[in-house]
Amino acid sequence: MLSVNDLPPLVMRHAARVMMRAGVNNTRSASGWLVAAALLLTTPAVSQHTVAASASPSHQKQHVVVSIPDRKLALLENGAVLMVFPIAVGADASPSPTGQFQIVTRLANPTYYHPGIVIPPGLDNPIGTRWLGLNTKGYGIHGTNAPRSIGEATSHGCVRMRNRDIEQLFRMVKLGDKVEIRGERDEQIARIFGGKVVGPATSVAQAEVPQDQPAEAQETTSQLAGNVEIEQ
Repeated sequence: MLSVNDLPPLVMRHAARVMMRAGVNNTRSASGWLVAAALLLTTPAVSQHTVAASASPSHQKQHVVVSIPDRKLALLENGAVLMVFPIAVGADASPSPTGQFQIVTRLANPTYYHPGIVIPPGLDNPIGTRWLGLNTKGYGIHGTNAPRSIGEATSHGCVRMRNRDIEQLFRMVKLGDKVEIRGERDEQIARIFGGKVVGPATSVAQAEVPQDQPAEAQETTSQLAGNVEIEQ
């Protein structure tokens, strides 16, 4: 059973102040009050510490892998595949870029901007309900108002997902997470998505992404930057 002697000095001092405010002066009769006050003071702190510790595990490392030939996206954590989603990728005339990227913007219910066109959030919005912007201007992972296009090479270069899928992915990724877009089926892609290796194992075209470009990560819940041009 917890006693006064079991309490650390800091808790004792806080509990003593509580007792003084309550008008308790007898130390013998105060023992029960002291223990109760100490528990009252320490329990919320323990609960908050537990939630904070479980909410931000520092050892977990996750990233997104996109396979253009498979038309699929996988979320990996510490090398293990957590989820795989079907996607649409860039058309032959407007291929998706390949290489290493980062998520630098997260937008819920974005407004679509294109020269001469502004479409607010809603069923007609071509980028759907979520936008994960990459550190290359105009490219990102987003939802769609044309779910039948998923599985096709039909976008202007972005990675397109069903709204329910992008909403699930949106909840699982964070700013700064790596996104790897692959244009060939090498051994790594075959391990993640299954199937056979096609083409040289090291043949992955690299997008021209400036290495010194700052990742000005921003998290917004309303609008997509007006200078971002994405597919309709």
